[in-house]
Amino acid sequence: MGASDKKATEGAVQPPNPWDPLVRISHWAIAAAVLANGFITKPGGIAHVWVGWAVIGVFASRLIWAVVGPQEARFSAFPPSPSAALHHIGNLLRGRAREYPSHNPAAAIMVYTLWACLMLVTATGLLMTDGKSPTAIAEERAAIAAGNWSVLVKSGSEGNDNKGEFSMRVAGEVHELAANLLLILAAVHVGGVLIESRVLGRNLIRPMIVGKRRQS
Repeated sequence: MGASDKKATEGAVQPPNPWDPLVRISHWAIAAAVLANGFITKPGGIAHVWVGWAVIGVFASRLIWAVVGPQEARFSAFPPSPSAALHHIGNLLRGRAREYPSHNPAAAIMVYTLWACLMLVTATGLLMTDGKSPTAIAEERAAIAAGNWSVLVKSGSEGNDNKGEFSMRVAGEVHELAANLLLILAAVHVGGVLIESRVLGRNLIRPMIVGKRRQS
């Protein structure tokens, strides 16, 4: 290695050594949940609701970790910057990309956008189910199937039908739109990771699976 190459290497930002176990587990758990509720479970079904509640727990832990976790996982490590993201994408399209200690600027924008969609999906899901737990919903549906319609009165599901119906319809449309957008963004995210892996000449998916990169 020449002197100039050695100097460039020493001055470059080294690839990060993320990701810690909580970041990796939450990442893949949320990805699996999005795919499951997007393509496998029945919309509005008990399994669908269970997955949604699991996502709430996992997502909440990731947000807390973004405040108290290691530096690479914190909000401060990847602040959203549209101008920096556009600059990074421009460099990427020209076949040039630099390393960042955490998410690169474009990935940071994607992370926050995905999280916003995820919050919208879970919030509308809770609204559509009146915030009831999957167990409560299952018991209520079992009672209705058995002919015990009184559970609707006890839960306040009767009365104000027009207002409730409109709210549910709006929540349902927003929920579906946000869920579809989440799937599209996830596909774009995967494409971006593959492109950047090629430009940087290293596998960016592997660290999210096994954690620390191989030491050369």
